[in-house]
This record gives sequence, C-alpha cells and structure tokens, in this order.
Amino acid sequence: MSLSAQAGRAGLPAHEVVYRDLRDLVLFGELAPGEPVTIQGLVARLGVGMTPVREALRRLTAEGALESLGNRRIQVPVLDAGAVAELTEARQALEPRLAARAAGRVTGGDVAGLRRIDARLDTAIAQGDIRLYLKENHAFHAALNDLAEAPILTALVEGLWLRFGPSLRVGCGQMGTGNLPDLHKDLLAALETGDARAAAAAMEADVTQGMQLIAGALAGGAAR
Repeated sequence: MSLSAQAGRAGLPAHEVVYRDLRDLVLFGELAPGEPVTIQGLVARLGVGMTPVREALRRLTAEGALESLGNRRIQVPVLDAGAVAELTEARQALEPRLAARAAGRVTGGDVAGLRRIDARLDTAIAQGDIRLYLKENHAFHAALNDLAEAPILTALVEGLWLRFGPSLRVGCGQMGTGNLPDLHKDLLAALETGDARAAAAAMEADVTQGMQLIAGALAGGAAR
C-alpha cells in the first residue's frame, strides 16, 4: 500500500479499514468470479478479527459486490451476458455525464494530475503488470469523477465498478496488457480545452471498449 493510501486510512475504525481492504480485493479482481469467500479465509488473509470481516461481508453483499447463496455461503458473482449488457448501459448513461461535468470544472493542475496517473497506466501496460493497470485505470476514473463534483452519481458509478471488477481482471488476463484499452488521451485532450461534448464522447468510447473486453472474455469462457 502506498504512503498516501496509508495516510488516507489513518484514524479509521478497524471495521472500515477491513471493509476497504476487502472492497479492493473485489474491485481489482484479487477474488475471482465464482470464488467462495469465507470469514475464516479472510481472517487469515487480512490478519484481522472475525467481527470486522463479518461486517465487511455484510456491506459488500448489500452493495452487490458479493452474493449470498444461502447456508451462509458467499461468493464473488459470475456475470452473465444480461448482466454485462445492463452494466454497460448503466455506465454509458452515467460516466459520460460525469466526464462532461468535469470538463467544465477542471483546472490545468487537475489535468496534469490525471496525466500523471495515465503515465503510470502506460507504464503498467508496457511492463505487462495487470494488477497495476487495474489500479491505475480505476484511479484515473475515480479522480475524474471526483472533479465532476457529483457525489450521488459518483457513488452509483463506484457501485457498478465493484460489480464488474473481478470480470475485468479475467478479461485483462486473457488479452494481456499489450492489447488492453487506453482511450484516455482523447479524454485528456477534451478536458484541456474544456470541451464537455468531446469529453463525454471519449468517455463513452472508453466505457464501451472496456465492457466489450468483459463480454469477449465471457463469450470465450462459454465457448470452452
């Protein structure tokens, strides 16, 4: 964990730290689609007590990031084609709007910060580091969404990312980083000129390509 991330969690109650740690395991695909999730396993993995783990599981199940199968069994959801289509539609409705809002609010310093994140993303692609790619890709989108100053829309989008994160990891693994999408350059250019329409169009293209990657991975798995 980076020093900035550690600082951001300083002073948080134990249950919130555990929730965020488990949330990251889901978001970045460290827990695979269909993988069983147990309290005992997470206690050992995270080095924490049962109570905060149980609370984190409850919260993430309520958010749709995990699913309860009954008999106290919990697993990472496995997306089907219908779920991917719904997630795509939801992202296309929300994320271009956030990009357009951000285009009317960003400063030169904001764009420079986004470019630094995108440079780290390029490094991850060049090095074949899928884990870093996923983290920096999410960091870019999260930073952009924060600039939109629309906390309700942003919270909805974050919930969507939790649902497709594990499947995105699968798709990235199948494609290899050399073929991973990075359409952020067009978006950055639109932000620099304050062009809300171009920013929305660039984001829609980015969302569409990313979700097509997941759909392709799903189709490939079904074929096997």
